Amino acid sequence: MVSEENVTLIRSALPGPEIDLVAAFADSDLTDQLGPLLHPEFTSVLHMPGGESTTSRGLEGFRRGWLDWLTPWASYRIEIEEIIDVGDGERVVTVVCDYARREPGAPEVPLKTATLWTVRDGLIACVEFYPGGRAEALKAVGLAE
Repeated sequence: MVSEENVTLIRSALPGPEIDLVAAFADSDLTDQLGPLLHPEFTSVLHMPGGESTTSRGLEGFRRGWLDWLTPWASYRIEIEEIIDVGDGERVVTVVCDYARREPGAPEVPLKTATLWTVRDGLIACVEFYPGGRAEALKAVGLAE
């Protein structure tokens, strides 16, 4: 698969900024949409600052991981800031700004994050979340800022 197709695949997997992820994951809407885009051996990894990471397998593991992440939030949405083709034909980095509210009507809390997507056989095989942001994700693929 050429890089442009990988970028298009990743874009189709990402929700628009109007989608509240708390509601979407609670109702399975987003996971139903993602299912056909995922490789049968799909994994997701959350890399925490300090070196700890948690790996989940399959669509249901991905959903449970997100539900855990979303627990303290009343609403949560993302806006894509940048999509970076790593250049190896398999990986794409997305840089996003997450916006979350602890309670309805409260100010949104912004958080810059990055995600590394690996594509295999035309499907998303792995997604790795880097709450540390762009520099951390680029370092993981051997690219400097």
